[in-house]
Amino acid sequence: MLKIGDKLPEFEGINQDGEAIDSKKFNGKKLAVFFYPKANTPGCTAEACNLRDHYSELQDQGFQLLGVSADPVKSQKSFSTKYELPFDIIADENRDLIEKFGVWQLKKFMGREFMGIVRTTFVFDENGTCIQVIDKVKTKDHAAQILEG
Repeated sequence: MLKIGDKLPEFEGINQDGEAIDSKKFNGKKLAVFFYPKANTPGCTAEACNLRDHYSELQDQGFQLLGVSADPVKSQKSFSTKYELPFDIIADENRDLIEKFGVWQLKKFMGREFMGIVRTTFVFDENGTCIQVIDKVKTKDHAAQILEG
């Protein structure tokens, strides 16, 4: 998993509208990349809506936001439209970004073990250096975790 001091990996992904998003787009900007397990599930919805509700505060602090899950574009589009998300979410079906950031890990749930996305947010400064890793995401108060960084 990426850690504080690591550089933002170069990537290209497809957003909810089927458009290419390149990591170079964020050069010189603060960026919070949040990985979530699955669109339209309760925890992921709470997290995305909290970030939506505090988006102007995050922008006022200079942050760009980028969500990532392994859902297909169609699911990301539905999620984004349904909850009026004002930021891009990447459909990383091949898990390229998920693997680069190191969030595809063994998880345990109700006595079952399986591989999946570990809900994690990485915050990068204007130089593309990771300055914060949030691995204990509070889905209903996530914007505050980023802002308090």
